[in-house]
Amino acid sequence: MGRTTRRALAPLLLAALLGGCGTNPVTGRNELQFVGEAKEIQLGTQNYLPARQMQGGDYVIEPELTAYLQEVGARLAKVSDRPHLPYEFVVLNNSVPNAWAMPGGKIAFNRGLLTEMSSEAELAAVMGHEIVHAAARHGAKNIERGTLLQVGLLALQVSQIDNRYGALVVNSGAVAAQLLSQKFGRNAELESDLYGMRYMKEAGYDPSAAVDLQETFVRLSEGRKSDWLTGLFSSHPPSQTRVAKNQETLAELGAGGDYGRQRYAQKISGLLRNKPAYEAYDEGVKAMQEGQHEDAARLARKAMKIEPREAKFYGLFGDTRLQAKDYPGAIRYYEDAIERNPKYFQPYLTRGIAYRGAGDNPQAQRDFKRSIELLPTATAYHGLGMIALDQGNRKQAVAYLEQAAQSQSGVGKEARATLARLDPARFIATRTGADNAGKVLVQVANQAAVPVGRIQLEVSVLDPSGRRVQSRKTVSVRDWIDAGANTVVDTGLGPITDRSDLQRVRVAVRAAVALDDERRAGARP
Repeated sequence: MGRTTRRALAPLLLAALLGGCGTNPVTGRNELQFVGEAKEIQLGTQNYLPARQMQGGDYVIEPELTAYLQEVGARLAKVSDRPHLPYEFVVLNNSVPNAWAMPGGKIAFNRGLLTEMSSEAELAAVMGHEIVHAAARHGAKNIERGTLLQVGLLALQVSQIDNRYGALVVNSGAVAAQLLSQKFGRNAELESDLYGMRYMKEAGYDPSAAVDLQETFVRLSEGRKSDWLTGLFSSHPPSQTRVAKNQETLAELGAGGDYGRQRYAQKISGLLRNKPAYEAYDEGVKAMQEGQHEDAARLARKAMKIEPREAKFYGLFGDTRLQAKDYPGAIRYYEDAIERNPKYFQPYLTRGIAYRGAGDNPQAQRDFKRSIELLPTATAYHGLGMIALDQGNRKQAVAYLEQAAQSQSGVGKEARATLARLDPARFIATRTGADNAGKVLVQVANQAAVPVGRIQLEVSVLDPSGRRVQSRKTVSVRDWIDAGANTVVDTGLGPITDRSDLQRVRVAVRAAVALDDERRAGARP
């Protein structure tokens, strides 16, 4: 059996070990299942909070709006094929029109999507669609196919207009980012439309709203309205096929039922009233990203004037003060943001940066730790690592920097460079070989972000039983090895008569020194 064939069969073999066939709770079809319901619920529960944090945090200034969403969601979940799932419904503080579902029934609607719909029935159409994604195990099936939770996959950038930290998430945040970034196939989308409309009808809503909404989505996609394309359309692409299928389902179910236009208009009236404030804020975030800090400050003030209860507006103004290195001013506005929403990670993180800039490491440390509780980021771990270095706690610094180094961002690269200077030996990889005369060679590769030298290797050869050391030798690598480069050294051991004897050679890196910036100007040894 070839290597490619073995690799292709690996997921199937794993499935056979972990589970077997089951019946889909929505479609009734037999399918391979090795992610059980308990695991689905665990995945959703563990990743719901970091996913919400990455997408802008909860929308807290109108708690009655979330209560309304929960009411509509509960009405639909009750008639679903898995009413016992621990469903949760929340409104996120995000202007991008989008909605998503995690395994186990954890569902979120962006503020920006609610302002684009015109009735409770349309809300129910999207809600029913997301409930089916959870009830029909679409997320679990993605995992079973191996398209999620890949070993070594780091955080993905998620689509959110003001998300500056999506590429920096680590640990649990990385898994949440993968779950957020999942895309369902064409069949899963059609399946969610079909059963979602059936849920609507059974819950008393007019399923014609689902047809109306899909027709609107197709028109918007044809017009290439950019904010929609970066939101709902990226994960739920509209098409004439979906419209036609929904029309067929409507003919089967029959029109009629609750549409709820006036009720919906009343519920989202506050959102519509404050829409200019969030538009100003979104423009301000873009201005900050483009280096137009005065414009960002002006837009933040405009947003605060329209809606003084919104924490993000104060956080944005704090960012402009932080950029200007006005640390006391930044801290003051971040405090205003935290007072208005103490459950959002970002103002803790940025206030920690401001406190560190102001020289208050104890307070910076507290803020970084609190931000990690809400969303683990490389930025916070890097900050804690540098504080630990300031305190002379090298061991703790390495532990924090290892967390930051998981990220492929600039902060992650900086953490890896610092780790290389603190403990360069960890970045040295070795591989044994032999020359034509049978002498044992070692290829030494530098995986650090800085040049490394003065490397000391301990090379041992075990006896044929592999239990005792037959010979041991210390080998020095004379040259400095640049970042990403490698060299080959002769150990002086051998000759070996059989290349299988190389399996008895053990190499340990006992010492190494990083070439720091100050020594770059000097002569290399």
